[in-house]
Amino acid sequence: MQKTYLVSGAGSGIGQAVCTELARNHGAKIILMGRNEAKLKQTQELLTNPSLHQTVVADTTDGKQIKEGLQKLNVTDLHGVVVNAGIGGGNTYGKDDRWNEIINTNLTGAYIMASEALPYLRKSKEKFRHILFISSILSEMGVPGYTAYCASKAGLLGLARSMAVEFARENILVNTICPGWVETDMARSGIQALADFQKISFEEAFKQQMGLVPLGKWSQPDEIGAYVSYLVSPKQTSITGQALHINNGALM
Repeated sequence: MQKTYLVSGAGSGIGQAVCTELARNHGAKIILMGRNEAKLKQTQELLTNPSLHQTVVADTTDGKQIKEGLQKLNVTDLHGVVVNAGIGGGNTYGKDDRWNEIINTNLTGAYIMASEALPYLRKSKEKFRHILFISSILSEMGVPGYTAYCASKAGLLGLARSMAVEFARENILVNTICPGWVETDMARSGIQALADFQKISFEEAFKQQMGLVPLGKWSQPDEIGAYVSYLVSPKQTSITGQALHINNGALM
């Protein structure tokens, strides 16, 4: 029986890689969610059997948009939900503090999306269903000037653990993965910001950051996608409530 997965932040980076791996490995139908329709369509065209998949333009902080988007597509049930949408960057207390923006997108939006998807997971006839949050290595590390980002990603760990206990009797497995540096536009922007702050080149900042990573490299999005593909697959029936790291040894 064909399975349906909902993936947010599907227009680029890790989200795009997750959609690609789920479609290729499981022959699944993917509902791609994001705020940029053009990027969602680009991802859709990369997937196996593009016409099978559907897109939803919605902001994950807006439950009404999610609800109406899924209803418009006549979604009946979901086997898994990958909550990937998020934003990065720093924040500083004061007039232009980005605290609310980052917390609302990365944490509150994740809670809203998982909650809106829950009725569809409950309708699935699959014995085990999945919610997976994409957190970050910074959920367990501190970075100066990144209080909102670190707090939001740490909050996802608590959210997942609580949901894992709450939904265990329904066989809904809830986990987070915590990537380190992954070669995405967001990561490149982060390294460029470090370079600008230190008045050095991108290459120097990259070398500096990789010097802190035992394997000396960053991960590729398709590695993350393959990891996610297993975690939300029918073969995975025993992992729940976990924060799983994939970071080239940057945190052990």
